Order: sequence, then C-alpha cells, then structure tokens
Amino acid sequence: MKTRDPLRSHARRLRREMTPQERHLWYDFLKSLPFTVHRQKIIGHYIVDFYVPSAKLVIELDGSQHYLGSVPAYDAQRTACFAAMGLRVVRYTNLDIDKNFAGVCQDILHLCK
Repeated sequence: MKTRDPLRSHARRLRREMTPQERHLWYDFLKSLPFTVHRQKIIGHYIVDFYVPSAKLVIELDGSQHYLGSVPAYDAQRTACFAAMGLRVVRYTNLDIDKNFAGVCQDILHLCK
C-alpha cells in the first residue's frame, strides 16, 4: 500500500535504510530499553532519528554532513522548533557511537530519568 504522504514514506525508507551507527544504537541499546523509543519518528514537519516520548527526548545522530554548509543552521532551526514543543534534543556524532558507545548509552539513560 503506497502512502501519499511524502514525509511518512520518507520516514519508512529511513527506517529500512538506517546508517550503521543508527542500527548499532537501535539494536544494541534503544530497542531493549524498558520504555518506548521510536525510530525515524515524524514530529511536526521533521523526521527525528529517535524519540523517547516519556522523557520528551529527541536523539539525533550526526554524520559529517551535519557540519557543512547550511546544515548547522538547519539543525539549529530544527532544535529550536522542538524546544518550542517542549522537547529536549541531544546530538551525538557517528564518531561518538563508534568510539564511545557505552558513554553514549549512559548519557541517554541519564537523560531519560
């Protein structure tokens, strides 16, 4: 069944085509938490990597493209939009996931309390 909502179909595609770091965080940590975590969740006009509704927490994983050109300003705009909705945004780099996975997981647990 094809959806006519381009944002929804894009979110579905992103769920199927997660980056290696998103896949690692999802399958090796977030999926097994004792509370609900959504992946590639539509919030407003945006798709976030992960969302923890009970903590009102948006978790974003940033690859190198997030530091180029106009992307940092776009990310700041997204963060401001989420803050206006009462959501917290935390960002981790792909390098954080690759080199400090345990630390990222501890940080997320702390933010969810």
